[in-house]
Amino acid sequence: MALSDETTEELLSACRTTVGDELRSITYFTPDEYDHLYLREDLERGDDPEAFVENERQGFSSQRTYEWSELGEYEYTIRVFTAGHLVRVITDDEGVYVTTGDLTMDRFGALVEAIQSILNEE
Repeated sequence: MALSDETTEELLSACRTTVGDELRSITYFTPDEYDHLYLREDLERGDDPEAFVENERQGFSSQRTYEWSELGEYEYTIRVFTAGHLVRVITDDEGVYVTTGDLTMDRFGALVEAIQSILNEE
């Protein structure tokens, strides 16, 4: 995977600091590869993580779809589930999705800013 150990540690630290105990998992992905960077110890990885990653990879084409929108530039996606949330951040050719417990919108915004800052440094 193309992500350096230093960048991996930065992502882990930023997500833990921003989300705290509500952090469930972190996955880094590109159009061709992925790496699960963190899974909270009381959770188990699902049976088909590749399908989950493939679903989030659709964001690469979605982001191009919204380029011409009157809404402005795509920033991030939040998916809401009964047991938590998924936040996906995508730059040109890489992305990160983080799963969390319940968070306020302010904390989602801070989480996204931290991830974007790290991905844009690479």
